[in-house]
Amino acid sequence: MHYASFVSPEGTPSWGIVEDAKVYDLGPGGLDLAPTLSDAVREGIFGTVSRDQFAAAPAVDEADVRFLPPVTKPEKIICIGVNYRSHQEETGKVEQKAPTVFTRFADTQMGHLAPALMPASTTQFDYEGEMALVISHDAWQVPKEEAFDYVAGYGAYNDFSVRDWQRNASQWIPGKNFPGTGAFGPYLVPASDIEDLDSMVLQTRVNGEVRQQAALGDLYFSIPELIEYVTGFTKLSAGDVIVTGTPGGVGLFMEPQGLLSEGDVVEVEITGLGVLRNTVQRSE
Repeated sequence: MHYASFVSPEGTPSWGIVEDAKVYDLGPGGLDLAPTLSDAVREGIFGTVSRDQFAAAPAVDEADVRFLPPVTKPEKIICIGVNYRSHQEETGKVEQKAPTVFTRFADTQMGHLAPALMPASTTQFDYEGEMALVISHDAWQVPKEEAFDYVAGYGAYNDFSVRDWQRNASQWIPGKNFPGTGAFGPYLVPASDIEDLDSMVLQTRVNGEVRQQAALGDLYFSIPELIEYVTGFTKLSAGDVIVTGTPGGVGLFMEPQGLLSEGDVVEVEITGLGVLRNTVQRSE
């Protein structure tokens, strides 16, 4: 099932299930199962709602809601850099001994169809199509053999990057934390709904042109390895997000460069997780 966080036509933030272009409200404006999708994850409700149950909820057309990031206020967003061999090769960062890790702040995120805000201070705005996972419950020093027990669900992510700010120094955080640059959504799909994670394909398109494409099985550090590594140094809580890395094909390393301009439409599609779409807008 496709779960989503959204703002209703009446302006009420809520969450629910999307099916056949209808949004069934399970939050405060509907069945009131939990205040937010994050609370639903924390309380063990996420992924357990039956079709008969959500069909009884009030519904509106998907086109009439404003999508929010599925998890609107995670305590931690941990991002992984250069985690596909194709991206390692184009960046020259090959044979890593451990994952490259940086943080993204929750207030930089936006949802499906929201504008991707290109800062006025840059001419190097880039896309990074990725898959994100959401943690199901408190996780600390999790062995990789148990890692999938800590995954609530998966969604598409676009880690829009301000390359000149990112490359000013060895730390990437400035280039990854401008407002309106962390696109997440449109849906969060329960891990229990995924039959073969490795065969799922991630594709990023700019104005319809395919720029990135890879199977999730091509991750250099696997999801269990990432969870083991990240929880080895920080405690994660229900609703926290790990963004797992981007394949080769980012605009910076194309010849000629394929960096983004105002008006470009960027889509990240992952098998079974939907299409995340954002249009680049120059911020003031």
